[in-house]
Amino acid sequence: MKIRHKKHTDENFPVGSFLIRKDLRPLVMDYYRFARYGDDIADAPELDAAEKLRRLGEIEDVLYGKTADIPPELEPTDKLRNDFIRENLSFPLAGDLLTAFRRDAAGFEYQTWRQLTEYCSFSAVPVGRFMLAIHNENPSTYLPAAALCTALQLVNHVQDIKYDAKFLKRVYIPSNLLKKYGVFPDDLLKDKEIPGLTRLKKAVLQKIKGLVKEAEILPSILKSRGLKMEIGVILSLTNIMIQKLEKADVLTNEVKLSGIDWIRSVVFGAAKGFFTRPKTLTTKGF
Repeated sequence: MKIRHKKHTDENFPVGSFLIRKDLRPLVMDYYRFARYGDDIADAPELDAAEKLRRLGEIEDVLYGKTADIPPELEPTDKLRNDFIRENLSFPLAGDLLTAFRRDAAGFEYQTWRQLTEYCSFSAVPVGRFMLAIHNENPSTYLPAAALCTALQLVNHVQDIKYDAKFLKRVYIPSNLLKKYGVFPDDLLKDKEIPGLTRLKKAVLQKIKGLVKEAEILPSILKSRGLKMEIGVILSLTNIMIQKLEKADVLTNEVKLSGIDWIRSVVFGAAKGFFTRPKTLTTKGF
């Protein structure tokens, strides 16, 4: 495996796709570039933890307007700051991502499932909240969106389990689950899954399926037709990836979505999102 630097076309979900309103796509791409830049710093193998944290601090200073001297590489962050001011968006929708990147940079080790999902509340959930905010969606959409974003993040952790362990020296699977199934960190570097890892993978995917189930109501409670369709596509892609991960040995093969998977999801997922009957949820508790 080689060190990878992702582009928006490499993601397991559409970024700024044609299903999103045309006037919102530049804002979505500015947000993605900000997130991708911070993530690449946190994952950079040539940088030590102190340097990663310093650079992430620079990003935060620009995002929150704490510096007037903006280097060229941080101009996209300044552009996003101006986007947020213009659109009256809450800055933690972007700033919270930096909390997750700092944990990655520092090599945080997860002991429990709760710690891992709390990490997802910074690394993935703000992305969903951002998409809901720019579409002026009701707060009743927040919880199912959080479930979907958490599921997407966890799918990525299972998909990249060997890559993360080998190149980033990072293990996201909580240590108490590793212990429960008799899996050691070195087992993640082997050429094939040991039986305990296969059982662990299936247990994690079962938890992810529960989150996806929670998220399935989302298209029916969204106002934006384009966002309904986009979520339909994402749900379809997520279910396909879960099925692939269940069947594949994640240490032997790089599990990826195929072109056919994308076509199926865009056609059937978008249609399902489009034709979903609207529902109304109470905002009590938000």
